[in-house]
Amino acid sequence: MKRDEVFRKPQPQIVDFVFDETVAAAFTDMIRRSVPGYEVVVPMTGLLAARALPDCSHRHIYDLGCSLGASTLAVLRALDDAPCQLSAVDNSAAMLKRAAELIDDSRVTFVEADITTLEFEPCAVVLMNWVQQFLDPAARLELLQRIRARLDPQGLLIVSEKIRFSDPAEQAYCDAAHLEFKRANGYSELEISQKRSALENVMLIDTEEEHRQRFTQAGFAHVQKWFSCLNWASFVVRPEPVKA
Repeated sequence: MKRDEVFRKPQPQIVDFVFDETVAAAFTDMIRRSVPGYEVVVPMTGLLAARALPDCSHRHIYDLGCSLGASTLAVLRALDDAPCQLSAVDNSAAMLKRAAELIDDSRVTFVEADITTLEFEPCAVVLMNWVQQFLDPAARLELLQRIRARLDPQGLLIVSEKIRFSDPAEQAYCDAAHLEFKRANGYSELEISQKRSALENVMLIDTEEEHRQRFTQAGFAHVQKWFSCLNWASFVVRPEPVKA
């Protein structure tokens, strides 16, 4: 695992963040040192996905915005040798190339595509871990609607995101704590500042209320926030109400 030094040196001009070869090489270290709860959410994503499959009439799983395939691997490990069809989708050729080198499993198909225009097949589980925040806000509802239309009634959607707060004091507290998290993980003030500038125009964050409202508008019946740490959260979203 290459150490993340993408923003270590002063850059004369900060350009918008892209998931290119440089980021792909250091991405595992980058996300572990930047996202609180990453090492809890990813393996739990696999367990929750595997738990849902027996109740579904389909065994197709989508990992949307799969990056290097961490969530894909978590699902495969949770399923052991059980059959499934897993589509790992990303619009970054650099990320998919590296993911294909890391994952050798006949159940997985790597797909280079824009998930906002992807044609979905009937499926049991859809994973979107830290992906929706990089999409055009105008495209988010339609994507969820298309997922809902193809998702098994007993299936589930897992969405993990950075969130923002309506309360300025709560937002300030979580922002400060997140900065301390990154400092504690070895990032310098220069790295933090330069990365923040690179993400400013490409990482557009919603409140929890906006997420919940959008899930409802898309036709989902049940939303459960199963993980929360500072300004990071993960939701299990279901097409049908949960039975007691």
